[in-house]
Amino acid sequence: MPTRSRLRTVLALIAAVIGLAACGGSGKPGAQGSVHTLTYREASSAMEPTIRCARGSNAVGCTGAADDRVVAEGPAPVGRLEIIAFKAPPEAASKCGNGGIFIQRVIGLPGETVREDDHGSIWVRRPRSSKFVKLKETYVSARDRLSDTAHFRLTWHVPRRDYFTMGDNRARSCDSRAWGSISRSAVIGTVVEILRHG
Repeated sequence: MPTRSRLRTVLALIAAVIGLAACGGSGKPGAQGSVHTLTYREASSAMEPTIRCARGSNAVGCTGAADDRVVAEGPAPVGRLEIIAFKAPPEAASKCGNGGIFIQRVIGLPGETVREDDHGSIWVRRPRSSKFVKLKETYVSARDRLSDTAHFRLTWHVPRRDYFTMGDNRARSCDSRAWGSISRSAVIGTVVEILRHG
């Protein structure tokens, strides 16, 4: 009967959606299609106060009662100012003292030029453009911008197929300003949820 056939199709679609919503967890990729859902713990203060780490931990500048966790989904197109989880390049271990999975914000897109002025504000010039545009970064306070003078007046070029990332807590973030851009293939996923723990 056509009615039963339609009912079976609807039930199958509902089951598929429920399966997609339940996949992933604890850093393990889900098995449904090409979308993977992963959960990571934030154990550094690089993204404070957006993503918090536990006070009393080894990291300086943590404000949370416990480490926040983030849910990242990928692969997916990455946009400017999105927070992503990615595999840090080998240079990160030597420049930052650790490597592994980093969680930071995308500032520069492939082919762009990124500049930090002498007030800690970030400017971006798109490919084939002669004009820099100042980013509106409401998640970084003026005080936090001025507390990190190490990269004032520096400029970086983002190679094609790469991204330039930075932490929101600029003075405590070891990011692309120190070790360069990251390749598109290093991106694990875009953060779609922050799980606050205290």
